[in-house]
Amino acid sequence: MKFLAKKPHYEYLRKKWIAKHKASSEKFLTNNSASLRKMAIGGLGGLLLLTTPGMASGVPSSNIQNQSGIESTEDKNAILAAALKADIPKDNSNLTPEEEVKIQSILSEHLGINVKAELEGIRLNRTYGVIGGEQHLYRYPGDNLYKHADNAADSAMYIPAGIAPGLGAWGYFASSESAFTEKEKQEEKYYLAVQTFLVPGYAENVKKYSTFFKHRKMVVVNPKTGQAVVAVIGDAGPSPWTGKHLGGSPEVMQEVGLAGGPRKGPVLYFFIDDAQNEVPLGPIKVRKGGLN
Repeated sequence: MKFLAKKPHYEYLRKKWIAKHKASSEKFLTNNSASLRKMAIGGLGGLLLLTTPGMASGVPSSNIQNQSGIESTEDKNAILAAALKADIPKDNSNLTPEEEVKIQSILSEHLGINVKAELEGIRLNRTYGVIGGEQHLYRYPGDNLYKHADNAADSAMYIPAGIAPGLGAWGYFASSESAFTEKEKQEEKYYLAVQTFLVPGYAENVKKYSTFFKHRKMVVVNPKTGQAVVAVIGDAGPSPWTGKHLGGSPEVMQEVGLAGGPRKGPVLYFFIDDAQNEVPLGPIKVRKGGLN
């Protein structure tokens, strides 16, 4: 085209064609401006429907299903996080009684489990605080770190966390390797260290409180993401001077989204009222109105 444009007769025809095209375009826009505006609005609305999750089908994003028919866990986690947001302290201060009651209700509704700040007249010193990553614990005499990994993926993800030099507050999870069952395996895999020693009345009722806390089920929730996991109390700690209020196994930290970086962050932690032992340990797929 650059070569042709140098020819006078081609240059004349090129300019004439451009002028005619411009005039035709302006005439079309003038005569059809109203229709074009309607089309633009309709097109924009359609674009918004197509690009806004849930709007294309007229249902909220939390009800959209993927191709396998399973609702998006991320959407449901986000809904839980949004429900909690207004009642979470801006700093890491503990919940007020009013906040605690409201959050207890929100968690019970969204997780489908009976969540309690106090059980059998006993409560921890906090229900909101900073969790930090813990090491694995010895599960039975002769256990070692590498026996904790069932496959290469486990090894890559959890072995670097190491294993604590001493036993947990209640000793081994099983008396021997032959007596070690899936139940004990899950309890160590999803264990918490909580500050039992800071509970009011603990020093005066050590046996009673120790029996209550041993492998007691709790739910831990990252309020920023809505990620939740069911775990048991398997150790006591951490010390107050650490600035942390509880600890979580490598698997617990992974499931609440705090396994990377500093391996700590604020979480909610409440007892689970599960007298019939129906709530399994491990991550919860948030489903409003029931456990998924």
